[in-house]
Amino acid sequence: MSPKPFTVKIPKEALADMYERLAMTRWPDEIPGTGWEYGTNLAYLKELVGYWQDGFNWSFQESAINRFAHFRAEVDGCNIHFIHEPGRGNKPVPLVLLHGWPATFTQMLKIIPLLADPAQHGGYPKDSFDVVVPSLPGFGFSDRPTGPGMSCARMAEIIHTLMTRELGYSQYAIRASDIGVAIAQHLAHAYPESIIGLHLSGTTPLMGPPPADLSPAEQQFLGVGQMWMMTEGAYCMINSTKPQSLAYGLNDSPAGLAAWIVEKFRAWSDCSGNVETRFTKDELLTNLTIYWATGTINSSCRVYCETMRNMSPFTGKRIEVPTGMAQFPKDLVPAVRAWEERFYNLRHWTEMPRGGHFAEMEEPNLLADDIREFFRPPRELMD
Repeated sequence: MSPKPFTVKIPKEALADMYERLAMTRWPDEIPGTGWEYGTNLAYLKELVGYWQDGFNWSFQESAINRFAHFRAEVDGCNIHFIHEPGRGNKPVPLVLLHGWPATFTQMLKIIPLLADPAQHGGYPKDSFDVVVPSLPGFGFSDRPTGPGMSCARMAEIIHTLMTRELGYSQYAIRASDIGVAIAQHLAHAYPESIIGLHLSGTTPLMGPPPADLSPAEQQFLGVGQMWMMTEGAYCMINSTKPQSLAYGLNDSPAGLAAWIVEKFRAWSDCSGNVETRFTKDELLTNLTIYWATGTINSSCRVYCETMRNMSPFTGKRIEVPTGMAQFPKDLVPAVRAWEERFYNLRHWTEMPRGGHFAEMEEPNLLADDIREFFRPPRELMD
């Protein structure tokens, strides 16, 4: 089925229900003076919820989102929402941007113009991209899966079909972070002739026993990663094992949903403890409103569980597609180069001066420059 134009529009009834629930929030207690030590700070969440009720203008955000070209296409029985912004330059390269959790496609809104029309943002026309930003299955305005098995590997198959059969690209580039990296890995293994390169952020997790020849830097890195899982990784274990149990509360309370997601934006970004130094309230609430109105918190969390139950056959195998990595200092566990060279044909490595997990939102200009630089050699080799 050919892609059809799509307009983001949340029904007024859904927004009215959200505001009513916000007004009826039953607030928990909090130990005085503990800030964010036990999780989301009560005073900040009350401030954010108050703005959500009285200051946030969804109609304005909706209009800004709809300035981009949106579509939906049925891919193997799943309707996928995506932005498709044509490049303005000589022979733009198709580039798919893959978001992760707990983000949505809105993670990419700042960087799309920089990549599609670099000449208007201090770059060169020859570095332009045809930018495709899908909402992953179970996220945003894509369909929620109605059966089991929507793992990262299955999502990769859907993304490849979207790029090739629906959009007509025989070759394309990938930029990904978070669970988007797992999708990108499967794409690079399964369709290497179609992928001209991967540009990634984040860390390749340890699958199985550690190699015997670890360097001291790698040993330290794995130790930091293990400690991070013990102190910050509870969400991952819940999502990977019992996401349904958590979903009842998050799908019923927008304030609860905000507490769960905003804490991640604060902890995983380069914000020095003040989340609004990196994200405005409007940006945080736009992401949250999409999760709430589409009812996708359960389906988005479930991808962790589906991926653990349906591991890609390529997991842990080295990727030979040319790969570039941009490591941001406040990402979850910034990797060391020697570790990533075990898993990728690494051609490009950048240690960024600032930024965190949501790089497209936090440092769009730094990231766009790095993406352009990395893909210059591969674009010359495209068929």
